[in-house]
Amino acid sequence: MAKHDVLAKRLKKMIEMMKPQNKKRIRFQEEGDELDLDVALRSIVDYKSGQVPDPRINYSYTTDNRDIAVMLLVDTSQSLNERNPDTGQTLLELSEEALAITAWTVEQLGDKFAIAGFCSDTRHEVRYEHIKGYSEHYNDEVKARIAAMEASFSTRMGPAMRHAAHYLEAQQAEKKIMLILTDGEPADIDTKDPQVLIQDTKMAVRELKEKGIHAYCITLDPKADEYVADIFGNSYTIIDHVEKLPEQLPQVFMNITK
Repeated sequence: MAKHDVLAKRLKKMIEMMKPQNKKRIRFQEEGDELDLDVALRSIVDYKSGQVPDPRINYSYTTDNRDIAVMLLVDTSQSLNERNPDTGQTLLELSEEALAITAWTVEQLGDKFAIAGFCSDTRHEVRYEHIKGYSEHYNDEVKARIAAMEASFSTRMGPAMRHAAHYLEAQQAEKKIMLILTDGEPADIDTKDPQVLIQDTKMAVRELKEKGIHAYCITLDPKADEYVADIFGNSYTIIDHVEKLPEQLPQVFMNITK
């Protein structure tokens, strides 16, 4: 956060603009913030005419709240160990920075969110790494888990999305979003035809939609145009300049949750 101090200050302004501002008046309250004169007068008239007056003579206020639950699902496959020539950092290190800033952003907005990583070693071993649960705050323990992330194996995306959906589906929220961060197409060592896992991931997106979950992909793959639209429709962003990931990931999140 110290490294990205300027970005954090800019995001802070955007966050303040996105926070709920509108107040709603709730009428017919026995206890409340102010007297509802119309109801109070009717109650007096009823009382004087011998009828039982309505005791709900007050009103209160409530603020329109964002009602969003988010799952940040992060690809931790072996290819993230590659170094970016412009920054000298690995893609995993850039992903960790982006995750930290995005998690801080979501926490500031007050949205429910969880973070998980995934990789695979054939269909028999899809690894799902718990980083932050919905009941946890974005605290030092969660930050330590982000810092301890390691990249290995392959990218079998569909099963990881289905498993993550199990947790997201259980959340009570008006809008449910799964944000998938990856650096490449779905792939694994036991599948020679790339279309097999591409179509499986496309099916996972469809299954999530049936559960009321919107899947959105952020990819660092410069060749993603060849397959990402087939999987995610128009719900994706390709980041051409990888070094800008820490800046763009939280901004994409805010854009799709306005």
